Amino acid sequence: MDRPLRIAAIPADGIGREVVAAGRAVLDKLQAEGRFSLQWEEFPWGSDYYAEHGRMMPEDGLEVLRGFDAIYFGAVGWPTVPDHVSLWGLRLRICQGFDQWANVRPVHFLPGVVSPLRKADDAELDWVVVRENSEGEYAGIGGRNLASRGEGAEVAIQSALFTEAGCERIMRFAFDLARTRSRRKVSSVTKSNAQQYGMVLWDDVFRRVAADYPDVETESVLVDAMAAKFVLRPEDLSVVVASNLNADILSDLGSALAGSLGLAASANLNPEGRFPSMFEPVHGSAPDIAGRGAANPVGAIGSAALMLAHLGLPEEAARIERAIEAASAAGVLTRDVGGTASTDEVTAAITARL
Repeated sequence: MDRPLRIAAIPADGIGREVVAAGRAVLDKLQAEGRFSLQWEEFPWGSDYYAEHGRMMPEDGLEVLRGFDAIYFGAVGWPTVPDHVSLWGLRLRICQGFDQWANVRPVHFLPGVVSPLRKADDAELDWVVVRENSEGEYAGIGGRNLASRGEGAEVAIQSALFTEAGCERIMRFAFDLARTRSRRKVSSVTKSNAQQYGMVLWDDVFRRVAADYPDVETESVLVDAMAAKFVLRPEDLSVVVASNLNADILSDLGSALAGSLGLAASANLNPEGRFPSMFEPVHGSAPDIAGRGAANPVGAIGSAALMLAHLGLPEEAARIERAIEAASAAGVLTRDVGGTASTDEVTAAITARL
């Protein structure tokens, strides 16, 4: 490439630090071959930063990040900081501040990893959850009030926001993605039988957008039925598009069915390229195992592959994905997926198979 790619690394909290280091080791091994160059800058933002400064990131943090080509993120959350403070103060601030409206979470079953799904033994299962990442149930609209009336009188309101433009752009993204896959199918997740405003708008937009993609098979499924379908008929899935909350839950279910949340990669995309996109493993900060060398680095390393693909390096991304599969097939696995290997041992096994 003509210039180094500037990558902002934010390991943040807990095992985020360990898995970001693992991903960087894999990427640095690839870039040493000379086909591309990464210029790293690491930021110490997170719960430790909050303890010192009273906020998860600096006030001008978004301006600092704006000039980077991508953001490589670890995990956020620590017992000393309320979860809603840590999440909204760092990860969601970046996602919403940079309009990273498309969250892509592949559900991939690795060789050598035992899935709780019996169908995984004799069927090829592979689907992608596309999550609307900028509005919906996580729009942050609401408040708490009336506590002055006395004990037990406080009320809280949490509103979901669905815009026609927001629904349409994530659905077109999902349909365009489906056109790149062997099975051209988009499954829309809804709850319009009970949520008669926002989800009915979601359904209306889905039908309208689907008419522009006559070559793509479609279905609209209630979220509770889709949860069952993930377990009972996963072979019928290709691209699943859902609102912020529904996709958040379903994608974690998909990761668990594949063997562990530690395996799952994700991309938070600003597809127009107006802002940098962010890449992170799906798992949390796991304070119970932080610092023990037991964290599964596969989700973070897979997220590094998604980052390279986004930055125009699909061949290098594919090499990482193949190396992950080869290491997994060889039985080099962390404890969460039935193995005995450490974070460093899995990282070394993947690096050796690039």
